[in-house]
Amino acid sequence: MNAPRTCVSPRGRFVVGIHEPEFAVDNFRQTITEEVLGRLPDGGPVENLGNYPQGQIRADAADRIYEIANAFPFRGSTFINSAWADRKAEHPGTISLPARPECSLTACLEQWQKEKRVQTGPVIQVLELLPRPLKLALAQASTDPEELCALAGLACDFVYDNGGDHPPTGVAFEKDVKGRAFPVIHDHDLYDVLGNNPALPDAYKEVMVLKPGIQGNSPIVGESLDNTHVFEYMRANSYIPWGHYADNMANDQIRYRANDLTPADMAGIRHLYYQRIYVRVARMLGIKLPATGRSLSTDELEALRMEIMETISSGDHNPLDSDPPFFTGALWGWNFGFGFAQSGHRLHASHQMIHQQNAMIPESILDSDGNPYPCFACGDLVADFIRDYKAAHNTDFFNAFITAIENNRRTDMNPDGPNALKIWENEKVMLFAPKAQVSEWELMLMTKAPCPHVLSADTATRNALDTGIRMAVQTLETLGAQMVTSVEFSGRFNSPVTEQHLVYSFIPRLPYAPGTFSEAQMRFIGGCFPEDFAFACRKALSS
Repeated sequence: MNAPRTCVSPRGRFVVGIHEPEFAVDNFRQTITEEVLGRLPDGGPVENLGNYPQGQIRADAADRIYEIANAFPFRGSTFINSAWADRKAEHPGTISLPARPECSLTACLEQWQKEKRVQTGPVIQVLELLPRPLKLALAQASTDPEELCALAGLACDFVYDNGGDHPPTGVAFEKDVKGRAFPVIHDHDLYDVLGNNPALPDAYKEVMVLKPGIQGNSPIVGESLDNTHVFEYMRANSYIPWGHYADNMANDQIRYRANDLTPADMAGIRHLYYQRIYVRVARMLGIKLPATGRSLSTDELEALRMEIMETISSGDHNPLDSDPPFFTGALWGWNFGFGFAQSGHRLHASHQMIHQQNAMIPESILDSDGNPYPCFACGDLVADFIRDYKAAHNTDFFNAFITAIENNRRTDMNPDGPNALKIWENEKVMLFAPKAQVSEWELMLMTKAPCPHVLSADTATRNALDTGIRMAVQTLETLGAQMVTSVEFSGRFNSPVTEQHLVYSFIPRLPYAPGTFSEAQMRFIGGCFPEDFAFACRKALSS
């Protein structure tokens, strides 16, 4: 029997795992797009070639991450980034949030009436004088492009290579004491909120947040170019131990709404995920890659996957169980949409444009005493549960789960209302409203056959998953959802629990429904029957 996952040892000590990331990254990017991001005070250009390294990339001595299993296994694990925590450790007494700022619209208007400056238009005058909370609220809620451009001019300094009557061509830069160039941003929160507002004109989005390099020097190590354009950024120093990858719509394919995503866009984003996982596992197993320096084709990807699965299953010993332990799990997630309150609380996500993230999870690391420490993955909880379910009931959980979905009866037993939980399906996957939703409007996507992880997903299954993910988020957006968190629950590559199915959960953040004490106790409150929500989704999907 596996020991329960907890930070409390039988000897009455807390056990802490320590990640010391150091790794190499294969580069599958094909193109280089040289751009001027902005200019220094002397007019010198700031370029983005640092985002386009050649060949394999090494990430040496990335940030140390501490992993601490919750005392109660059902509450997951905590990850502490040393780069963030070390700064606070120097002055722990300063840990606090800023005081609530002064805010008076009346005072703003009185000052505007008193000054009545003539060198700028009245809109600019008022925006300059607005209290900061109102600027943030306006940047979040406004749909007026002219107003948003004026706010952008308050958030940062622009450069206008084509003259002030044209949109900006870049952001002004300065250099720090170490000679590193950084953009001149006066209000980072205002800047971020504006960059996430779809109504901001594209020319401003381009120079503020979309042009490769404007958000930092993260290397671009892959791209999808088949009727779409998606960049794969490597984040070496990440809140996810051992780094993660962000698959982001490129600046020449602006996508702020889920309903703007084409099938080719979603296929391109997901292709980069599959490719990165397959390539990293192939490297661990010593399997030769079909190519680097370009994206692998769908056929090459499938051939590589089949070779990986054959290598894993051949012989009596799974090579992923070798010592030292390999990375044996995948992590995938998607924060869609952005929300920021005038109080300064970030409501959702932290990035411009549609993007998805992925990483790999090690089997174990060393703890503070030098002993093996099992690493957390949310799919491990599923594997543990279905093993216990089969021991208790002598039947496979997922077979029973699918049968229950197909035979569902309305929660309120109303014979006149809709019964079905399914929203869409094909021969490989089903999209449905879960009977017990962890958020109002939650949707789930699940493979119909056992498929513990993406290494088990053949081309047809991958295509079906990509379609289902796109349909799920587009359906939620059609119903009005603006912010959706999506996660994958997958098994370990070396797990003996082969009857696990891939499951994706889509969790909207709705108005008037913040997490409260109920959710903290894992008591999830709903206001509509799942059958009625499934009906609404089917109607939205067919319209």
